[in-house]
Amino acid sequence: MEKPQELLFVIEESPGGGYIASALGPSIVTEADDWESLKKRISDAVLCHFEDPAFRPRIIRLHAVKDEFLAL
Repeated sequence: MEKPQELLFVIEESPGGGYIASALGPSIVTEADDWESLKKRISDAVLCHFEDPAFRPRIIRLHAVKDEFLAL
């Protein structure tokens, strides 16, 4: 397995409040009530998923997505 340089997470607002983060590629999903807690949970999830430091990505990129509708 090749070491990824970067791991991308898509962040969406949860319907019940808070945020849901899903990695593109590896099967890593986590959630939290606020942005700071979410970043900590993402870090913990990546460390758990990539137990061997030789395979951990150097960079974790967070891409926030927000759906919003305007009525005309």
